[in-house]
Amino acid sequence: MTKQISGRGKHLSTVLNDAFFARPPDIVARELLGSRLLVNGCGGFIVETEAYGPDDEASHSFKGMSKTNAAMFGPPGTVYIYRSYGRHWCLNFVCTRASAVLVRALQPSEGLGLMVSRRSTSDARVLCRGPGNLCQALGVTNELNGLRATLPPFSLDAREDETIVVSGPRIGLSKAKDRPWRFGVLNSAYVSRPFRPAQPDETVRED
Repeated sequence: MTKQISGRGKHLSTVLNDAFFARPPDIVARELLGSRLLVNGCGGFIVETEAYGPDDEASHSFKGMSKTNAAMFGPPGTVYIYRSYGRHWCLNFVCTRASAVLVRALQPSEGLGLMVSRRSTSDARVLCRGPGNLCQALGVTNELNGLRATLPPFSLDAREDETIVVSGPRIGLSKAKDRPWRFGVLNSAYVSRPFRPAQPDETVRED
């Protein structure tokens, strides 16, 4: 499914605040696309996200709060970071209680030299492709868990232009595999995995 979402005025003129995150995760996941995310000056434009809710068997919050997922139960705008497969850090932003959005991919734009050094690749298409690579490039670790997405070292600015959003099933799950809560920018070369071709009659505009 595709959705065409309008921008919010001139690019980078609107800094995202806690109220932006105080909504259902699938809405936040869509509207984060095209926004600019920086961590200590490194980052770029968000091109792929996934949403997770409290009634979602694939969500870390589904079985209730624990020591490791406590940040997911924090206020909207809380940063939730977890380790995937014991190797990769993953960056999430908390939305309504016990829900979050996973940032899966960026189109790099700033701090390229440092990100290239961290990732040992100069191919911009793969620098921030996939949640683990993204965190490595941005220098994100669990030391940032529980911080605020709206405060340093994070910087989040609203998108400039209309963004055509595509959606599909989330990646690498054993439960709730068919829920279409992975979202991406149409035809982006920076997403972690291609989406199915968009159907023109599914395109709508949100103003």
